[in-house]
Amino acid sequence: MSSEHAYVTPGMPALEHGERVISRFEFWPLWAMYLPVAIQWLGLSLWYRSPTLALLANPRLPVSGMMGVGKSELMAQARGPAEHAILPWIGYRVDARDRSAQAAHLVGKAALRGIELPFVCKPDIGCRGSGVKLIESLGDMESCLSAYPEGAALIVQRLSRYEPEAGIFYVRMPGEPEGRIVSLALKYSPYVVGDGHSTLAELMAADPRAGRLRHLYEERHRDRLDRVLARGERFRLIFANSHSRGSIFRDARHLVTPALTEAIDRILSGLPDFHYGRLDVRFPDVAHLRAGRELQVVEINAASAEPLHIWDRGARLREAYAALLAQYRLLFRIGHRNRRRGFRPPALREVRARWQAERQGYRFHPPTD
Repeated sequence: MSSEHAYVTPGMPALEHGERVISRFEFWPLWAMYLPVAIQWLGLSLWYRSPTLALLANPRLPVSGMMGVGKSELMAQARGPAEHAILPWIGYRVDARDRSAQAAHLVGKAALRGIELPFVCKPDIGCRGSGVKLIESLGDMESCLSAYPEGAALIVQRLSRYEPEAGIFYVRMPGEPEGRIVSLALKYSPYVVGDGHSTLAELMAADPRAGRLRHLYEERHRDRLDRVLARGERFRLIFANSHSRGSIFRDARHLVTPALTEAIDRILSGLPDFHYGRLDVRFPDVAHLRAGRELQVVEINAASAEPLHIWDRGARLREAYAALLAQYRLLFRIGHRNRRRGFRPPALREVRARWQAERQGYRFHPPTD
């Protein structure tokens, strides 16, 4: 964003802007980023004599959470420090009732668990922010439910009182008491700030980064594009802090401290046999993050998680590939150790079934906020 209109959520470091606002590969198609990973996967499958060994990294979770596994399956396993750190949530399955009646029932059910409006609703199976909605009213809830067919599984979760967010990638080898943080990235919500005479569309077009990513924002705000923002009025372009939706990520590995690592170790000790994944956490400010205090876990992504620092605008393609390849080598190494402990890799038919279930579910996700 331009220096004139720059706005950063309180508690987050200032965003530095130079000539490069997007890396050369930041929005490449997934196949281009993951083709080397697929080739390496084939080689490691031959070396370890199993094409699904990597899916043993978190052996208490089906296919280690790689695909087609509900967020609820992992969060329901949380005990002690993990259960305390994860923002309160409930699962819900859409039924045949009128969507208006269901909306009222779900809002009431959430309130009984201390989850008051506004809250977050998202598909139980999904990734990259797909279908995440900010629910501020009964009407929002009804509209969200109307997108889903009978039987669809959803998650309703308390909205964090903090906006600063980070993605923390964690690895712990089986048999070792402590893990390590291998990646940390800060997740910035993009904003534009009004000048009293420009429309939202004009403000986005004038912004160095948002102007190049208007295809990610304009459809979401098509009913507001002609609105003139008052001078100083801040407008948040997206709610779900997902890279593919237009969030700004910054490499923050320099913020990793022993205190933060100890805090993540403690949180994940409440998940059985959890060895590999990324926590998306909210926190009051960077000082609290470094100290590992007041961390609120939004969700935990398992085997399919990415090290988010690779989406920093200054990341080099070679370094990004190296990080991804190292990540998947770790998956196989952890799977190998867990196989030695007596766990068996999942069958290919289970992997295929879960992949198909995930793809089919995306058809019904409402537009992401």
